[in-house]
Amino acid sequence: MADILDYCQDLEITDFKPGQVILPEGERLGRLYILIEGQIEVIRERTQVTHIDEPGSFFGEMSVLLDMPHSATVKALSDVRAYQIPDALTFLDQRPEFALHIATMLARRLYYTTSYLVDLQQQAAGKRQDLDLVDQILARLVEPQSDNNK
Repeated sequence: MADILDYCQDLEITDFKPGQVILPEGERLGRLYILIEGQIEVIRERTQVTHIDEPGSFFGEMSVLLDMPHSATVKALSDVRAYQIPDALTFLDQRPEFALHIATMLARRLYYTTSYLVDLQQQAAGKRQDLDLVDQILARLVEPQSDNNK
């Protein structure tokens, strides 16, 4: 599959400054962006969910595909250049190669999210002691030192 940026040459480029909101949580803009360069963060309910810095990454796709308001705020962490697709649903209908890239990306996210959820469930059930290792290390770091170790 060709790199998504190869398909973007005829699209409008938009620049954002650090701290600028690109997509606001709760609004429905119908736009899709493809990162050219820079770093963005995704914030949901005042909590950073992730940051993205990989050229070719999409953002705004969930709102467009589900026809719902943005579930998170997308904000520039640095100077950002991105391709902007204003009427994204119509664009995707006319350009199936973009839809395939988005489908692949969403399938990858679902795979990792599902794997993470299973790990959390196994840890909660006591089946994954390897995931408890961080807690054990932190507990030992904050334990008072015995007289023999001084």
